[in-house]
Amino acid sequence: MCQTASLKGKVAIITGASSGIGTAIARRLASDGCAVVVSARRAERLNALASELTAAGGQALAVPADVSDAQQMQALADQTVAEFGRIDIMVNNAGFGFIKPFMESTLAEINSQIDVNFKGVCFGSMAVLPTMDKQQSGTIINIGSIASIRHWSHLAVYAAAKHAVLGFSRSLYEEVRTKGIRVSVICPAAVNTEFLDVAGLTNPPWPAADMIQSEDVAELVMTCINMPKNVSLDTMVLWPTCQSSQ
Repeated sequence: MCQTASLKGKVAIITGASSGIGTAIARRLASDGCAVVVSARRAERLNALASELTAAGGQALAVPADVSDAQQMQALADQTVAEFGRIDIMVNNAGFGFIKPFMESTLAEINSQIDVNFKGVCFGSMAVLPTMDKQQSGTIINIGSIASIRHWSHLAVYAAAKHAVLGFSRSLYEEVRTKGIRVSVICPAAVNTEFLDVAGLTNPPWPAADMIQSEDVAELVMTCINMPKNVSLDTMVLWPTCQSSQ
């Protein structure tokens, strides 16, 4: 792992880090010298990722947690501070959705999408903000979706949750911007991850290689982090060139 000095001494928490975008972000930040705390519900995958990053010369800690549980998110933040002494970056990445007619949705599917996609962002932000406030510095990056700003049939609940992420993030930024804390939202369109399989789209209309790759999102995260302290990136939309933006 080739490290530079840009993020050395910084500490990041990444949720949903057991696969896809979260894993790519953890690898990218660790490669730049950042200590990373990776979190998700799948402990085995987390431990494997932390071992990989540590073996490559980075600093990594695996902390299994459910983002929809505020107490678990607070424990995640507390363990991070106990281990590394600070929190500089919070990437609220955990999320999933179901592609199906709303009338066929179960109550459990509705609740789980709101709990993970929206409440998880709230709970993750709430857990790290006291530490960032004390530091008078920090960057919160929330992974939204193209569904944060657009709408499609069969994605009503997911789109509602991702719209909420955008509204929450913009309002939170106004509360914390004078404390040296930045809040950014990344809204990717079609990404080549297991999200589509979980959502029920088994035959996407684009080749996997032509879609956004997890590493593309990770690079945009790095751009947010590395902006000068006096500026903040707001809402960023990432399109694959194979997908029309119309």
